[in-house]
Amino acid sequence: MEQIILNIALWAVPVVLAITLHEAAHGYVARMFGDPTAYEQGRITLNPLKHIDPVGTVLLPGAIVLMNAVTGAQFPPFGWAKPVPVNFGRLRRPKQDMLWVAAAGPGINFVQAVIWVLLGSLLLPLISNPGGLEMMAALCRNGLMANLVLMLINLIPIPPLDGGRILVSLLPMKAAWQLSRVEPYGFFILIALMYSNVLNMPLRWAMDSVARFIFLITGVA
Repeated sequence: MEQIILNIALWAVPVVLAITLHEAAHGYVARMFGDPTAYEQGRITLNPLKHIDPVGTVLLPGAIVLMNAVTGAQFPPFGWAKPVPVNFGRLRRPKQDMLWVAAAGPGINFVQAVIWVLLGSLLLPLISNPGGLEMMAALCRNGLMANLVLMLINLIPIPPLDGGRILVSLLPMKAAWQLSRVEPYGFFILIALMYSNVLNMPLRWAMDSVARFIFLITGVA
């Protein structure tokens, strides 16, 4: 039981940070490009209580951690927060600016992944206690994995995921309109892909590739 509680604690900080900063980044960039909706509603904040969704931020990641503890699986927890309100009609150039608003979430997750790797490389050599060393290593590893999972799942090109909005921004108007019609069904498509295990191998390959790239640019072995 103590090990399960410790596992939840070591995942809670990086998962909440990953989800909170992801949503705040959307609102911040939207404001930069002319839409202050999230700012007006107090959603451009690092206060996780403003972003927490009971199911997506608490129950789902917690259930994955418990499942891992019981089964011995190593699937990284993921989830979602309350979506930051973005009124694309208030952006200065709605179709073009949508790309930057959508990319801000995965972008901040990539930055956090880099920070967790650098934090581990700086702190781990300073810890002599084996127990403390193991916990810090697990925390940094969890931070890397949580951000990679959230970034890569959100980059799947299906609206309303960020990757879908980026693709809508890049496509010609007619094709963009046709893709945007998928949005009401996007999450159902994602759930079907995940439960059918279609995403397992591509996601693992992508996580490994991005992690290797981060180790390369940071110089961390």
